[in-house]
Amino acid sequence: MNRHQMLERVVARTTPWDMIVIGGGATGVGVAIDAASRGFAVLLLEAQDFGKGTSSRSTKLIHGGVRYLEQGNISLVMEALKERGLLRQNAPHLVHDLAFIVPNYSWWEAPFYGIGMKIYDLLAGKYGFGRSRILSSQETIEELPNLQTEGLKGGVIYYDGQFDDTRLLIHMAATAADYGAALVNYAPVIEITKDVDGFASGVIFKDSESGMTMQAAARVVINATGMFADNVRRMTDPESKKMIAPSQGIHLVFERSFLRADAAIMVPHTSDGRVLFAIPWHQHTVVGTTDTPVQEPSYEPLPFEEEIDFILDTAAQFLSRPPTRKDILSVYVGIRPLVKMQEEGSTKTSALSRDHTIHIDSAGLITIVGGKWTTYRHMAEDCVNHAITLGRLDDVACETRSLHLHGYHENSDELGDLWVYGSDAAAIREIAANDPELLTPMHPDLTYCAAEVIWAVRNEMARTVEDVLARRTRALFLNARAAISIAPRVAGIMSHELGEDDKWASDQVAAFTALAENYLVR
Repeated sequence: MNRHQMLERVVARTTPWDMIVIGGGATGVGVAIDAASRGFAVLLLEAQDFGKGTSSRSTKLIHGGVRYLEQGNISLVMEALKERGLLRQNAPHLVHDLAFIVPNYSWWEAPFYGIGMKIYDLLAGKYGFGRSRILSSQETIEELPNLQTEGLKGGVIYYDGQFDDTRLLIHMAATAADYGAALVNYAPVIEITKDVDGFASGVIFKDSESGMTMQAAARVVINATGMFADNVRRMTDPESKKMIAPSQGIHLVFERSFLRADAAIMVPHTSDGRVLFAIPWHQHTVVGTTDTPVQEPSYEPLPFEEEIDFILDTAAQFLSRPPTRKDILSVYVGIRPLVKMQEEGSTKTSALSRDHTIHIDSAGLITIVGGKWTTYRHMAEDCVNHAITLGRLDDVACETRSLHLHGYHENSDELGDLWVYGSDAAAIREIAANDPELLTPMHPDLTYCAAEVIWAVRNEMARTVEDVLARRTRALFLNARAAISIAPRVAGIMSHELGEDDKWASDQVAAFTALAENYLVR
């Protein structure tokens, strides 16, 4: 993917696009893949970078949702379990199985959760990841050596999926591009145009890099902007009522030694009514998440002190080595774009549905909100089906159930530290063919190398140091201090690749450092 070439395609187009998608997160890019693979002409516009918002800040799980099973939302669980299986099938280089253990400290928990997980297995059907079973206390300790053993009665083991959210998103964007879609980051939509009948007929957007404004026409305009969906809806209807009830969730990242296992811990009930996970991820331990209602969405929300304390206190009940503030390598925060309930008066966002909603306003703007990472493909299929009807487009069948995503590779173990790139790993190694040092990690606490920075700029539309260290690699999310320390080298590499000067590089380092300070806990 090359941003300059993408913009050239936009400028060169003289006929309306079949669909313009606003929003470059999981939902929007998923819609672009679905529509482009059906043969439609698709333009996707993202105001910031791909995945800048919620899609880069998940718990890193592709899962059916054990909590939704307890809530009785069987249809959502079955849908998610099926989509979990399809995603592992279509992107095995980025989605893999992970064992989860529910530790039991009361006599009734093993049979209670054991039965629940058997139902979970049953609902997965042929898309199952493994059979759950009850563990003795000794077996539980063998699986989780760092588990708090006092009062431990045993555990229940079950299997779900894990992934790298933004790496998957970048490969999804590449898939859409492979099928002919044009995708442009740093291109905020500033107006939705209407025809003489008041029907949405296209957009006016700004190229943030050049400052130029451009206009593009379309048969259908789709709003897939997640937590900012209400802002876009007001472009066609200034009086539209809010659909989004934003909820903030935080995750704390620690050294691998706090978990020291290939399995994750799942705590089914916390004091705020959520499930809490402690998960091995990229040789680190991720613990989260919280659920705190907030008034307004933000690209860079800050953690509340009580959220940090809540996770530390809860983790201390289950880990033999209780983590402290000084152990936190990074804290990342995301806003869930939950769909508001029709009834007023409820403020508990953990009770809101994770089902997706499609809304079509009087101007014909299609808005898709809600849902979850795991079900992005099904959401996209549903949205494109609506767009076909609304835009009077050819009724072409969906292709994505068996569509391999860009980078598809069946055996990621043989790719070493570059496994997240799948089949692209060979091309990254080729960058370093004449300079093996480009494959040397840039920091002793991280695996990322200079060749990955070059690849991100040349092929993945990375435009800033933040793009590289937060979303093309996951350095900022894993270890904020380490990310700050390598920012100057990353900026130097990028300035050379992009043809920028030393001032650009120093400005980038300053901007990234200021941003990364918010990922540190004092």
